[in-house]
Amino acid sequence: MTGTTTATAPFRLRAAGANRWVVLVVLCTSLLLVALDATVLHVAVPAVTRELHPSAVQLLWIVDAYPLICAALLILFGTLGDRVGRRRVLLLGYGLFGAASALAVFATTPHVLILARALLGVGGAMIMPATLSVLRAVFPDRRERAVAIGVWSAVAAIGAATGPVLGGFMVEHFWWGSVFLINIPLMAVMLPLGRLILPESKGRSDGPWDVVGALMAAAGMLGVVYGVKRLGVHRHVLDVPTLGPLLVGIALLIVFVRRQRRREHPLIDMKMFSRPAFSTAVGCIVLAMLALVGLELIAVQYLQLVLGLTPLQTGVRLLPLTFAAMAAGVLGSAQLRRFGPRLMVSSGFVLTAAAVLMLTLMGQHDRPGLLISGFVLLGFGLQTTLFGAYESMLTEASAQDAGGAAAIGETSYQLGAGMGIALLGSVMNAAYAPGLAKVGGVPGSATAQARNSLGEAYQIATRLGGTAGEALRQAARVAFVHGLHVTLYVSAGLLLVGALAALRLPRHMESDVAETEDAADVTGDMAGAGAAAGAVETVGAVEAADVVPAARTAGAAGPAKIGPQRGPEPVGAESTVA
Repeated sequence: MTGTTTATAPFRLRAAGANRWVVLVVLCTSLLLVALDATVLHVAVPAVTRELHPSAVQLLWIVDAYPLICAALLILFGTLGDRVGRRRVLLLGYGLFGAASALAVFATTPHVLILARALLGVGGAMIMPATLSVLRAVFPDRRERAVAIGVWSAVAAIGAATGPVLGGFMVEHFWWGSVFLINIPLMAVMLPLGRLILPESKGRSDGPWDVVGALMAAAGMLGVVYGVKRLGVHRHVLDVPTLGPLLVGIALLIVFVRRQRRREHPLIDMKMFSRPAFSTAVGCIVLAMLALVGLELIAVQYLQLVLGLTPLQTGVRLLPLTFAAMAAGVLGSAQLRRFGPRLMVSSGFVLTAAAVLMLTLMGQHDRPGLLISGFVLLGFGLQTTLFGAYESMLTEASAQDAGGAAAIGETSYQLGAGMGIALLGSVMNAAYAPGLAKVGGVPGSATAQARNSLGEAYQIATRLGGTAGEALRQAARVAFVHGLHVTLYVSAGLLLVGALAALRLPRHMESDVAETEDAADVTGDMAGAGAAAGAVETVGAVEAADVVPAARTAGAAGPAKIGPQRGPEPVGAESTVA
C-alpha cells in the first residue's frame, strides 16, 4: 500500500500544521452548508406546491431526490477520493453544489427542481467524505482531533437546527427558491479558498479502483434505500414498485460483498465485520436511528396537526433537541476518555429511552416544559450514543480502511433511518386506525379514508363540517395521541435492546500510538506538515416521509452524528413531511 499526501504550496503546508485550525473553519463552513440544505427545503414544500403545481409523485421526488442520491453515492465518491485525492473531489463537489443550487433557485418546473435536488445530492456525496478525510489528515494527534471533531459536530447540529428556521423565515418573507440562495455566494468563496488552503491527501492506492464494484454498490444502495422508503410510506410489502427495487438492491449488495471478498484490492475490507466491536457498533447505529427517525416523523405531525403549530414554530420547538446534541458533541471526547465506549454508548441508549418514555406524558394539549425536557434528553442521549458507536467502529478499522469503515457506518445510518420510518410508521398506523373504526354520525366511507392519516382525517372533517366533522376531528386526535404513545413504547424498547448490545463494545478507550506512527509513514511526502492519510466517510443523512396532501410540513432537525477520533459523522438531520 502506498498512501501519498502532496502539498506544494508553502501556505498549504502551514495550513496542515500550524494553521490547521484555519482548515477546520473552512471544513466546518462546508458542513454547515450541506447540513442547512438537508433541512431547509421541507418547510417550503407547501409554497413549492402552490407555485410549481407538482403531482404527488413529483412532490415526493422533490423531497427525496437529495437523500436517495446522496446515500447511493457514498461508497463511490468516498473510495474515489482515496484514489485520486480527497481535496480534488471536495473542490469538484463545491462547484457542483453551487451550480445545482443556482438551478434550484430558478427552477420553473417540478422536473427541473427534481434534477437540481439530485445534483445537490451528488455534490453532497462528494463534499462530505472529502471534508472529513481532510480533517482526519490535518489532525493526526488524537486528543487534538477530538477537539476538532467536537467543533465539527457542534457546527453540524447548528446547521440542522437552523435549516427549518431559516427556511421558514425565507419562505415567509421572500419566495421558496430563496432557501437555496445562501449556497451560491458561499460556494463561490469556498472554491478558491479551499484550493488555496486545504492540503491534498490520499488513502489506499495499492491496486486499481474497482469501478464496477463502486457502481454496483451505488445501484444496490439506491434500490434498498428507495424500497425501504416506499415501505415506510405505503407499507405494501408485496407492491411491485416497493418489492422490486428492494430485492434488486439487496441482490446487488450481496454480489458486491462477494466481489469485495474475492478481490485482492477491495474497495471495502469485509473482514472488519468479523471484529465484534466493529459489527456491534454498526448494529448500535442502526438501532439508534431506527428508533429515532420514525419518532421524529410522528413528533413533527404531533406538533403541527395536534398542537396546531406553524412550520416555523415547529422548527423552533425542535431547536432544544439539536442544541442538546450539539452540547453532547462538544463534550463527547471528554466523556469517551473518562467512561470508555461501552459505558458511553450503553448509557446514551438508556438516557434516550428515558427521554422517549417521558414523552409518553404528552396529550392533546401543549406542555412546553415537558416537550423541551424530553427533547433535550433525547438529543443529548442520542448524540452520546452515536459519538461512542462511531468511534468504536472507526477505531477497529486500520487507517487505510477508515474510508470504507465510515461508509459502512453512514450506510447503517441511512438504512436505520429508512427502516425506522417503515417500522414505527407501521406501528403508528396499526395503533391509530382502530380508533376511527366507528365515529357517530360519520359515514363509513369517510372514516375509512380518515384512517389513512391524521392530515387526511382533518381534510374529511372539514368537508363534513358541523357536529359530524367535529366528532371525526376529535376522534382522530385521540387516536393519533394513542398511536403516538404506543410508538414511543416500541421505540424505547428498541433503544434498551441497543443498550444491551453495546455491552459488547470495548470497556476502555485505547491509545492510538500505532495510529500516529502509521500516519507519519503515510505522510512522508509532507515532512513537517503533520497530516495523516486516512479515508473518512460521512453524509448528512436526510430522510423524508411521504407528503400527505393538505398536511402542513416542517423540517425535523435531527441531532448531529459524529465518529470521534477516526473521523466524524455529521448531522443526521431528519426531516419529515406530515
